[in-house]
Amino acid sequence: MTGPAPSAPSVPPDDASLRIRLDLAYDGTHFAGWATQPGLRTVQGTLETALGTVLRTPPPRLTVAGRTDAGVHARGQVAHVDVGPDTWAAVRGRLELEPGPALVRRLTGVLPPDVVVHRAAPAPAGFDARFSALARRYDYRLADRPECVDPLRRASVVQHRRPLDVAAMASAARRLVGRHDFAAFCRPRPGATTIRTLERLDVERPSEGPDVGLVVATVAADAFCHSMVRALMGALLAVGEGRRESSWVAGLLELRRREAAAPTAPAHGLTLEEVTYPEDGRLAERARVTRARREAHEVVTR
Repeated sequence: MTGPAPSAPSVPPDDASLRIRLDLAYDGTHFAGWATQPGLRTVQGTLETALGTVLRTPPPRLTVAGRTDAGVHARGQVAHVDVGPDTWAAVRGRLELEPGPALVRRLTGVLPPDVVVHRAAPAPAGFDARFSALARRYDYRLADRPECVDPLRRASVVQHRRPLDVAAMASAARRLVGRHDFAAFCRPRPGATTIRTLERLDVERPSEGPDVGLVVATVAADAFCHSMVRALMGALLAVGEGRRESSWVAGLLELRRREAAAPTAPAHGLTLEEVTYPEDGRLAERARVTRARREAHEVVTR
């Protein structure tokens, strides 16, 4: 799922810099999304400021795997930043740690509690947090039964007042898997394609684990349009409530008009759970192919 502002083009580091991979998580409740926006609190702006403080440099530019919208959370977000070797070595200071763990510890001391960097380490050759990614996986969580409503999870689980037909939602979801034009589920952006490959869209009610009793939708794709996952969930909710037939959701694909779709579901039920990458030896090729595909589309649509 992309945010409201595009990232600057990501390019491989030059010989005088190191590419550092950051694995992080955040509670999106009080953020206006990932992407930096003037006058607004964003994850990117907060993390770049913290990195500048810790590295004692101007705030460096981050490239992220998936730009999340306002209110959306992340448990498995990935970003990269390019830094000079001397800057990387100096982050240890007096800590008897390698630079990666030292950076994590120092960031913990300056970041607010709703952003956590779990790991920092030099990335393999060819790694690009955005273009090397194979897929992004999100979970959307709803509590449609009073006994499943947990006030301690109110920031990440949507309380839904009507019982949902999970089987009907799952049937509708299966019709959307594959490569399609998802224009009916995307906010249009000039020059941006709405064709996506939806690799997975499952809806279930787990019988065990931390989400037992909830309605959980798991969606994975090579990439997402702005608000696409929330729009998909809005349509599936119409089916789950019995207001629409399962076949209606697939019919929206054929219309290719955003106004024909159901309203977007609330942002706070959505969490970026995982970003997957190819094996190290294929990172550069994956980034090259993804970047070339994006640039070719931009040329065609100009």
